[in-house]
Amino acid sequence: MGTPEFACGILQALTQLPFVELVGVVSQPDKKVGRQQKLQMTPVHALAEQLGLPVMQPQKIRTDYAEVLDLHPELIVTCAYGQMVPEAVLNAPQHGCINVHASLLPKYRGGSPIHTAIIQGELESGVTIMQMVKKMDAGDMLAVRKVAIDEADTTEMLHDKLQAAGADLLKECLLDYLEGRITPIAQDETQVSFAWNITKEQEQIDFSKTGRQIYNQIRGLISWPVGYGVIAGQKMKFWGVRYREDKTEQPSGTILGFDGMGMLVAAGGAMIVITELQMEGKKRVSAKDFYNGKGKQLIGCRFEPVSSTK
Repeated sequence: MGTPEFACGILQALTQLPFVELVGVVSQPDKKVGRQQKLQMTPVHALAEQLGLPVMQPQKIRTDYAEVLDLHPELIVTCAYGQMVPEAVLNAPQHGCINVHASLLPKYRGGSPIHTAIIQGELESGVTIMQMVKKMDAGDMLAVRKVAIDEADTTEMLHDKLQAAGADLLKECLLDYLEGRITPIAQDETQVSFAWNITKEQEQIDFSKTGRQIYNQIRGLISWPVGYGVIAGQKMKFWGVRYREDKTEQPSGTILGFDGMGMLVAAGGAMIVITELQMEGKKRVSAKDFYNGKGKQLIGCRFEPVSSTK
């Protein structure tokens, strides 16, 4: 049971285990995208079709789960499915349900653990495989794999690291779990924190924060949903960023100029360098190309405070 690209790594891992017979895949309903509202398969749905696996996409798994139970699964593996799985499903398999979650539980339960780890400036993240219970991401832990977060990592980069780590960890521990060689470990409820889904408000970069916080917010939103600032009445999305220790007395959010690396912006007393950007209604461009166009006109302008825009 899974929906986004991250869960595809787990589905692929299951196909590589000789003792696993995949009898079905459950994913969120496909959605219409773009101006033409074309129906687009979820990444897991598309992969399952390639693999020739039957796919179920209930609108509400909470009530519409009979088709799942009819398969009589011995084990259900979930990863970023996106709906709360009802107890009738959790209790049905002989070996229960296990979940692959992209954080070091009990830290960052919820829907945006990868984004949140970057935004919070964490130096490490990881993957936890746990037994599923009715409460979100609260089950006993079966296996953990730590992954370092590098200084320049974006959410996209960390996503790929964790996807690979999760697939490897599942392949290493699944047989031991099925044969009873793993002792589940309860999560420490006093250490619980949550990573709620990213809101529209969080997409606007808050230049009132420290330089590091601004840098982390930008890279934590690359490459989805992509953070932005508002300058000269237009949105500018930030697709690439670097941090620079250079000090500046200019107000945070001021475009200081351009150099060989990109567009220099004052950020909480320090600087960030925007290497790739996208103006509202335009294509993504390098900072160099932007300078040769409209960019030089914006030197000295300042990104608007978060409170002044919707």
